[in-house]
Amino acid sequence: MVKLLKDVVEPVNIVLVGKYVELEDAYYSVRESLCHAGLHNSCCVNISWVQSEDIERDGPDHHLCHAQGIIVPGGFGVRGIEGMVRAANYARENKIPYLGLCLGMQVMVIEFGRFVLNDPKANSAEFDPDTINPVIDLLLEQKGVSSKGGTMRRGNYPCKLLPSSLAAASYNADTVYERHRHRYEFNNKYRDCFEQAGMVYSGLSPDGELVEICEIKDHPWMVGTQFHPEFLSRPNRPHPLFCGFIARAKKVLREGAQPTLPLSQ
Repeated sequence: MVKLLKDVVEPVNIVLVGKYVELEDAYYSVRESLCHAGLHNSCCVNISWVQSEDIERDGPDHHLCHAQGIIVPGGFGVRGIEGMVRAANYARENKIPYLGLCLGMQVMVIEFGRFVLNDPKANSAEFDPDTINPVIDLLLEQKGVSSKGGTMRRGNYPCKLLPSSLAAASYNADTVYERHRHRYEFNNKYRDCFEQAGMVYSGLSPDGELVEICEIKDHPWMVGTQFHPEFLSRPNRPHPLFCGFIARAKKVLREGAQPTLPLSQ
């Protein structure tokens, strides 16, 4: 581990678009997971913390123009959601590696519905209970729950991976177990039309009913997970999805993102 730390020479610029960036420890596990993946990719991860509401105000170019990778972590509530959707749109259209965690996957799905399927009404029932196209909706077992409390889908669940997907290549496995904490899920009513438009369901629950991982076809790396992979990352055992994300981000050349030469200094 010490040798890895000493050998790191190449920087990679990652922008974290969140709702609680004023308190960086709100994303402590995400930050550490990025650092773990950086070590094992022989690079130093430079994280820029961007408030999603600032993207709503200034537009994505102002905040994301130097990003070699964009990550949108978890969260609750409607504040700042449109900024996250715009960040996902920027990543998809500009072929910038994107990793969405829980809420980050959900805004990725909303973006796809709005700008690939041309449905401006695509939304989550969490943010707009009256939306006519809830591409993200309550889990079926949650619909009858009136006292929310600790009733979310929580804990460790299996996920079956689609062969030849980015997720399967990262994990190098057929089935994985990941930790969940959510109440909303991809709405299965929209699975067929999304798949036909280029969305890949690379991770499903064993019964095939729940979308756990989704990817965008023909994108270098745009992956969203309904679970929280950051909870399982360790310095000597970085999470495979974070490693795959950083490995792809390293290959992105953007103005202002190049390392200072010579690298030995």
